[in-house]
Amino acid sequence: MKPLPDELNQPAWLHGTSAFTTVRTRHGTALHWPAHLSRLRGTCAFLGLPVPDHVLPAFDAFPWGLLRVTVTEGGTFWSHRALTPGPRPSGVTVRLTDVQVHPQLAAHKTGNYLPARLAAKQSAPAFEGWLQDAGGHVVDGSRTAPLLELDGELVVPAGGLPSITRVAALAGRPHVTRPVHRADLPRITRAWICGSGVGVVPVQKIEGPALNLALPTTWLTTADPALVWPE
Repeated sequence: MKPLPDELNQPAWLHGTSAFTTVRTRHGTALHWPAHLSRLRGTCAFLGLPVPDHVLPAFDAFPWGLLRVTVTEGGTFWSHRALTPGPRPSGVTVRLTDVQVHPQLAAHKTGNYLPARLAAKQSAPAFEGWLQDAGGHVVDGSRTAPLLELDGELVVPAGGLPSITRVAALAGRPHVTRPVHRADLPRITRAWICGSGVGVVPVQKIEGPALNLALPTTWLTTADPALVWPE
């Protein structure tokens, strides 16, 4: 047994009392930063944390990068790394897990990240794992946000994190936000996952208990560098 270091004896590290956002960068420019900042401010207000600093630092001008901005009681902190996910896949596999989102925190990106970690572990080796709520509705992914095509319309499953990447992808596209029960999944005709690290990626297979759904893959046609696979 080791003594707890003083720097870890803080609510952010002991209890996950922090807010964060991950922002794609392109040659040193943070993409959709105002939208990320607005969401981060809302989570900080919800958690009673300080207002995040809005001025970004100078960081390396990677061709593709991922910036993480974290807010704790001690202030606003940042880290930045190169984004190199490898060759673009034809599509990805998603697994429906039995992990549930936190009923109060599902709409926020916080340091209380255990449900997402458990869903990622349970879904391996699938690319992504989807989480449910207590009523059996599919609400979010472990690291990306789902976007579904159901009954001919684009559907944002209600109850999860408001994804900045997904909002950008849906700009100008008719869509609805509504609950999606796991029983609805066999009716999906196309699906995508959306996140700063990957952009908008088509799902080619959805797995789960009594579920093995193969889907056609359609990549989004866009000029927005936040939405493409970072090759």
